[in-house]
Amino acid sequence: MNSDIYNLSLELGQCLQRGHRQFTCAESCTGGLIAAAVTDVPGSSAWFEQGFVTYSNQAKHDLLGVDTGLFERHGAVSEAVVEAMLRGALMRSGADIGLAVSGIAGPGGGSEQKPVGTVCFAWGSLKQPKVQRCLFDGDRAEVRRQATEFGLRAVLAFISSTTV
Repeated sequence: MNSDIYNLSLELGQCLQRGHRQFTCAESCTGGLIAAAVTDVPGSSAWFEQGFVTYSNQAKHDLLGVDTGLFERHGAVSEAVVEAMLRGALMRSGADIGLAVSGIAGPGGGSEQKPVGTVCFAWGSLKQPKVQRCLFDGDRAEVRRQATEFGLRAVLAFISSTTV
């Protein structure tokens, strides 16, 4: 694993443990990379509740309760869908803080409005969700790596700026 991602995961675990908080993630384009990163940290079972890999729209609906109308109105790669993914993961896991990711890692699947490298994120708590869309460069592996790193950094910034 990338040492930067490992160090971010280690720091996340330390922050969560200090605050007696639990973490969850809902992943699409990262395909479990975030869950893998945090579980590489020894003792992560003390602060990582569970992860959801919901690659298809049906899985997002079935496992996280994402309203199918959101896919029709906004597309799977959208701020509305990742916010619904975050809410679903938090409610189903009972965790305090979460991260949701959906994107187009490539090499195909992009459009003029959502080119390859477009990734939408939602993170935070049920009461304080944050959302952001990013555009990453590189091949499929690089887009997924950047998305994993960005997501972990966003959650760390959230934890340091709030008392959840």
